[in-house]
Amino acid sequence: MNVSQRRPREGLVTLRYFMRRNVISVLGGAIVAILVLVAILADLIAPYDVGDLIAPRLLPPGGDYLLGTDNFGRDVFSRVVLGSRISLLVGMICVPIGLIFGGGLGIVAGVFGGMVDNVIMRFLDILFAFPALVLAILIAAVLGPSLTNAMIAIGIIIIPIFARTARAPVLAVMEKEYITAARTVGVSRRRMVWKHVLPNILTPLIVQATISFSAAMLSEAALSFLGLGAQPPTPSWGKMLGDARRYVTEAPWMTIFPGLAMMLAVMALNLLGDGLRDYLDPSFRTLS
Repeated sequence: MNVSQRRPREGLVTLRYFMRRNVISVLGGAIVAILVLVAILADLIAPYDVGDLIAPRLLPPGGDYLLGTDNFGRDVFSRVVLGSRISLLVGMICVPIGLIFGGGLGIVAGVFGGMVDNVIMRFLDILFAFPALVLAILIAAVLGPSLTNAMIAIGIIIIPIFARTARAPVLAVMEKEYITAARTVGVSRRRMVWKHVLPNILTPLIVQATISFSAAMLSEAALSFLGLGAQPPTPSWGKMLGDARRYVTEAPWMTIFPGLAMMLAVMALNLLGDGLRDYLDPSFRTLS
């Protein structure tokens, strides 16, 4: 069979063909799927409750405690498993906040342009002027330490990212001839947004949402590590790392396992994001 026969019909990259060429991205998606499944079934998988003091302190991994116990005698494995639910919850709440408000601001700025665009973008530039994590710490500190307030803070800091992601393609679409023609015949801005703008910005927003999901997880971990995010006994991976910092040499497993879980989740999400970008980008959907 020659090469042309092996290619998808009409040169379009079918999902199966794309998966064969992007094994790493598929692996990332598989890991994300497993993470979601673990989070859903966490109560069944974890042998102990997150707050149960079930064993002597600082037991090494092995025996009845697969990943050992922490400084309070809690099962590390149970807390890592249940911590996956917190990490996914953070992404599922923070990303829609950034997507809805940021994407909305980007669309408004691109569609209306002029003074509206300048005002919105200068406000977002002010937010961009602050390091994201520093701004999140400031907002979380003002609101008070809690997981809910941490998610609000993270959602706010990713708004400018989504706004810029949406604005650029909107500006490009608004310069098209068919938009000019639509304006000439009196088509409303609302109709233009629904019919022409949104379909052209969905791809970059979807890809950005995947990337921001992993960024939200890392930000929550940083806030919880500093005591501004999840509070005891909530088993956040960041909180677990914060609790383990005094026992790095005495009980390294307290740091290693939540750290590995976080690294694997973030890596998988980034790989998935890369794959979505390649598949959804029109330049990757045809073969030369």
